[in-house]
Amino acid sequence: MASWHGGHSVELLITGQAFFPALVAALDGARQQVHLETYIFHDDAAGEAVLAGLERAALRGVAVRLVVDGIGTPNMPQRWQERMQASGVQWQQFSPLGSLGLLIPGRWRRLHRKLCVVDRELAFCGGINVLDDFFELNHGLQPTPRFDFAVRVRGPLVADVHQAMDQFWRRLVTTRQLEQGKFQQARRALGEWMAQPPSEARFEDTGAEGTGMQAALLLRDNLRNRAGIERAYRQAIAHARHEVLIANAYFLPGAKLRRALVHAVQRGVRVRLLLQGRYEFFMQFHAAKAFYGALLDAGVEIHEYQAGFLHAKVAVVDGKWSTVGSSNLDPLSLLLAREANVVVNDTAFAQTLLAPLNAAIRQQSRQLDKAQFEHRPLWQRGQDWLAYALMRLTLFLTGRDY
Repeated sequence: MASWHGGHSVELLITGQAFFPALVAALDGARQQVHLETYIFHDDAAGEAVLAGLERAALRGVAVRLVVDGIGTPNMPQRWQERMQASGVQWQQFSPLGSLGLLIPGRWRRLHRKLCVVDRELAFCGGINVLDDFFELNHGLQPTPRFDFAVRVRGPLVADVHQAMDQFWRRLVTTRQLEQGKFQQARRALGEWMAQPPSEARFEDTGAEGTGMQAALLLRDNLRNRAGIERAYRQAIAHARHEVLIANAYFLPGAKLRRALVHAVQRGVRVRLLLQGRYEFFMQFHAAKAFYGALLDAGVEIHEYQAGFLHAKVAVVDGKWSTVGSSNLDPLSLLLAREANVVVNDTAFAQTLLAPLNAAIRQQSRQLDKAQFEHRPLWQRGQDWLAYALMRLTLFLTGRDY
């Protein structure tokens, strides 16, 4: 369960055009320590700006740690590796694919969270990879930026972010040492880690614990935090009285979450979904449509984003509860990947997030019509159910139910 704290400052960052300058500024202000995790760290202008910021910090004597995913970032450029070694940036790749690649179901567990903590004072969390806003890995340059969000946070939950990232780093390092036969080093590193006191965030206290925004960190992993993010969504939807708005790039929720949405509509709650309207991947694009009919029948509004690629993983409930993070509402995020979301219980922040979402629905999206959707061509319906069947087969191979 998430631990709610007051006393937070949470700032919304819309697209990489706001996120990358804020991240680089934080790196340039770092004095002691930087941890950064990302699924994709791409060799482009955005990646170069972030890497340069990491280098500058390391050359100042800041302890800099970077973790990338083995699928999202399969090949770190050799020149970047040399630069990181020369400057002192430490980096690890989570779950490299190896020669058998994805033929091993255990390799399907990925590091998908996008987190950064600086000096245990400032944290970033969201859905934005280190990747240029206008570039899609599978579709090339785009005329409009990717629609995505992140938050910059000060306050007590920064300690939770630091602890999660520190534990993950030490596990990766220890695993590498064991794989290389460095058993004494691994044992010593593990002992030093266990002996450390719990981390504490250093932030400027504005008064009582209850002042400032209430916020919490939600994590999803394959150990202790298997269902926390999905549970938070279901609980928020179950308590909704007026409106639920979810914007999610890969939307394929399980039965419990679908029922929560339907029950909300039956209570008189307006439920709106802003979903991917452009083709990106076969399974994610088509499998979700197997559920659209039942949701439309129940009265759920479905809006497909048309202006560009939707990459957001955010929600607002009753204009107060909101979440921004990396977790899609699909089996990969909710059952297999490491994810991180920040939840905020604050009206002002929720309204700040609602504004661009409402604008996107009004100006850049197409609302699905129930009658037209039911009469879509047979070949389209066949693709939808084929994609859904492939998704179910994938889950069967991983031994998971959804």
